Amino acid sequence: MGSTLLSACGGGNLDTDQPATPRLASVSNFRDVAGAAAGYPTVDGKQMRRGAFYRANALTLSTADAATLNKLGIASVYDLRTPGEIARTADVLPSGAISETLDVLGVNDFVTPTFDTAAAAVAFMEGEARAYVTGAAQRVGYGELLTRLANGAGAQLFHSSAGKDRAGWVAALLLSIANVPLDVIMQDYLLSNVYLAQSIQARTATLQAQDGDTVAAIESPLFNVQENYLQAGFDQVQASYGTMASYLTQGLGLSQATIDMLHARLVV
Repeated sequence: MGSTLLSACGGGNLDTDQPATPRLASVSNFRDVAGAAAGYPTVDGKQMRRGAFYRANALTLSTADAATLNKLGIASVYDLRTPGEIARTADVLPSGAISETLDVLGVNDFVTPTFDTAAAAVAFMEGEARAYVTGAAQRVGYGELLTRLANGAGAQLFHSSAGKDRAGWVAALLLSIANVPLDVIMQDYLLSNVYLAQSIQARTATLQAQDGDTVAAIESPLFNVQENYLQAGFDQVQASYGTMASYLTQGLGLSQATIDMLHARLVV
């Protein structure tokens, strides 16, 4: 994917002509947290380190994609889904990887409610993003994940169901810890729409065929990411904690030593 796609996502200052990771047809939202080329830039003139942390949707790996993923040396896989989601779609793990489950929502299953309007669906997604900041179970879950990522050995992968919301929030936190500019963090978040484009189109077509165009239009905000979703989370961080640093330490319970370890792993 090239810079033209990034321009379509709201910015064109990231070079993605040399992808950091292989594209996986069976796990379409798999990518390196650090981005592409030489890694995302930081505000203090450094660059992110590729090959440390990966993000993805559910690991429904084909045989060919499993062989490709095995070459990356992933040591740990953190599954952020609920027990119900895991029961419906089990992971296919990379060779040698240890699987750890961390239900960051703290519920037995995630069932999307029905909506009467697209605006209501958008409001739901924004509410979910804010709950990542305010919810007790979410704060415990995300804090535990970041602690494990800091202390884990080798390359590590975390994933949710589509790899765009829960995993997208984790990626945004890691990029924030790495001191990546906010506009780059937002562009990276929006890239889920590019990586998941085929899946989004397929889900929309299926819904149109089953329930009609109106229902498909109402539910379409659930299938993608929008800038206002991530912004809702960031706005809640400011409202609840004042700064990202306070959210990490007070909200997620991270020690400064843990944050420093993450930064050291994230930045060259």
